[in-house]
Amino acid sequence: MKYVLLICDDESVSLSSEELGADPVLRAWESDLNGRRALSAGARLRPVAEATTVRVRDGETLVSDGPFAETKDFIGGVALIEAADLDEAIVVAAGHPYARWGCVEIRPVWE
Repeated sequence: MKYVLLICDDESVSLSSEELGADPVLRAWESDLNGRRALSAGARLRPVAEATTVRVRDGETLVSDGPFAETKDFIGGVALIEAADLDEAIVVAAGHPYARWGCVEIRPVWE
């Protein structure tokens, strides 16, 4: 079954790309995914300050800077994984380093 992991981050404590690259927890997580052949796609997102939100209301396109939600936690990345079931997806999500200070939301993909 396919799942999307929404990697939620508190940008005030987010690691730099260099720090993430040297993080042994992230290296172990990536190694685990490679061993499972579970990762289909993934991407780290730029900070929310660079986001653009689009809404259409009554036929008018409204564009604003930043995210729509007023929250401290933001989606900092996504991963599309293949897992046997939700239990396996939970194990994969729990291994992500951002689960230590942010959270990882798991969503099944409609197929």
